[in-house]
Amino acid sequence: GTAVTARATVTDTHKKLGALHVHIAELQEGSLKVGDDIVLSVNIVRRNQLRANHSATHLMHAALRQTLGDQKGSLVAPDRLRFDISHQKAVSSDELDTIAAMVNEQIRANAPVITRLMDPDSAVEAGAMALFGEKYGDEVRVVSMGTEGKDHPYSVELCGGTHVKGTGDIGLFKVIGESAVAAGVRRIEGLTGEAARRYYEDQEAALFEVAGLLKASPADVPTRVASLVEERKKLEKELETARRQLATGGGGNGEAAQSDTIDVAGIKFSPKLLQDMPAKDLKSLADDLKKQVGSGVVALVSVADGKASIVVGVTDDLTAKISAVDLVRVGSEALGGKGGGGRPDMAQAGGPDVSQADAALKAIETALAKTAA
Repeated sequence: GTAVTARATVTDTHKKLGALHVHIAELQEGSLKVGDDIVLSVNIVRRNQLRANHSATHLMHAALRQTLGDQKGSLVAPDRLRFDISHQKAVSSDELDTIAAMVNEQIRANAPVITRLMDPDSAVEAGAMALFGEKYGDEVRVVSMGTEGKDHPYSVELCGGTHVKGTGDIGLFKVIGESAVAAGVRRIEGLTGEAARRYYEDQEAALFEVAGLLKASPADVPTRVASLVEERKKLEKELETARRQLATGGGGNGEAAQSDTIDVAGIKFSPKLLQDMPAKDLKSLADDLKKQVGSGVVALVSVADGKASIVVGVTDDLTAKISAVDLVRVGSEALGGKGGGGRPDMAQAGGPDVSQADAALKAIETALAKTAA
């Protein structure tokens, strides 16, 4: 055919009629027609990354069989690899370290990767493991790699895929994640070669950044962070105590809190609007106020982080006719929220409209007046 200027990228390949390979391609420039001569070339960078990741899955499979059990499936991509295994609980960091150490030991050994064509029975005799219940013909491709003992390969598997020439070509292996994908199935993700090196580099950069912020050496970071977390917990407790004392009238004999109560149809009602009180602390504060009021209803609305949280508490002697759940829902509605829940003596809700915090307390007061009347 006549030479034409055209460029296309092969995106997928299908095997038809047993021996026909059909390339699916995406045209980047120019045009192609039947009869045109074309030159096919492999994207060598991508292929080498796939080779490394694919070969690493074989080594990882062997390491997993020795430690955790059989695989359910694997994925090989140019940028990463992943393995799904049958395992009932999370794989511990110690187990992941052991697997990575075993794979890296085989990489450092730089043992040759040997590919042989054999009949299926001879392959099984040689120790090959069939993968994922695939159907095999009269001849199978057996891939052996790594060393275990004097003459025994570390991994022997039936595989038609592309591989490195020696395990050392993988360069480096790093496990980067472990997660659950289904009941009894865990997924382990890893990187090889340059991607693994970059991962370590990024982790180191993050560590140095944290060390800089803490004005500490990288080795001292864990100790410094642990003491900061401890210090923060202590300060949070002190702040919570101070907020509660402020909200309950200084933590004295309750006279200040009593002075905040109003009479609603013969029932003591204590409404409070609080700033920056965390929602998780509102219930214990409502309990304190209920004790101070003795018999009555308390309603707290706190505005924090652009949201309003609301808690209503009703003392036990009044729950037969007044429900905290009903009142908190009225308050939530005023805040643009929906519903709310809890028990007749204590209920919690929230809403997005912080500007209506006062209106929510008023709405609860009105609802209480109707219920109590």
